[in-house]
Amino acid sequence: MSSTVSRSRGGRRRFARVATEVLAPWVWALGLPLVVAWQVTGHRAGAALLWGLVVGVTGSLIPMAVIVRGARRGKWDSHHVANRAGRLVPLAFCFASLAAGFVILIAGGAPPEMVALTAAELACLVVALAITSALKFKISIHAVVAAGATVMLVWVCGPWLLLLVPFLAWVCWSRVELAAHTAAQVVSGALLGAVVGGAVYFGLLAAIS
Repeated sequence: MSSTVSRSRGGRRRFARVATEVLAPWVWALGLPLVVAWQVTGHRAGAALLWGLVVGVTGSLIPMAVIVRGARRGKWDSHHVANRAGRLVPLAFCFASLAAGFVILIAGGAPPEMVALTAAELACLVVALAITSALKFKISIHAVVAAGATVMLVWVCGPWLLLLVPFLAWVCWSRVELAAHTAAQVVSGALLGAVVGGAVYFGLLAAIS
């Protein structure tokens, strides 16, 4: 019986690790702007790549490269930065990098949707930083990014992308299964991403369109 339970637990953890890596924040943060840019530029590949990569590189690839390098040098425990106190520097760097992308978008006359999307990501980072530092609460960044991305993709691409909801649930479950977060931290993260990210995106888009 014990070996059966052990195998079952091991299978769940492997399934959870797949979700944690395949649906990591950097994956959503890279794919989301590319999809949105493709939609809002009228499927023009050049423009979609330009604006999508401005946001994807500054909001995903550059921060992830810094985080991975820091983890290899022992600055934090892993590329997921499980330790709450260790999250302040990576989150702050991610904000600074994405803010640079935001400036590029405005200076370059990017589509309003791309500006609103980046502002929504910045707002989520600010709130996550505040919660992490001031409230000493390790909110789930996996959940924040996945929920915010799902809401925006459904809005931009249509209700058929509600098919992403099971993937959102999968990655949220994975963080609890791997004991990286409590259920409260995951639920709070999902609400932050959906409510704050969605409100900033829709509100700013309405204001500048």
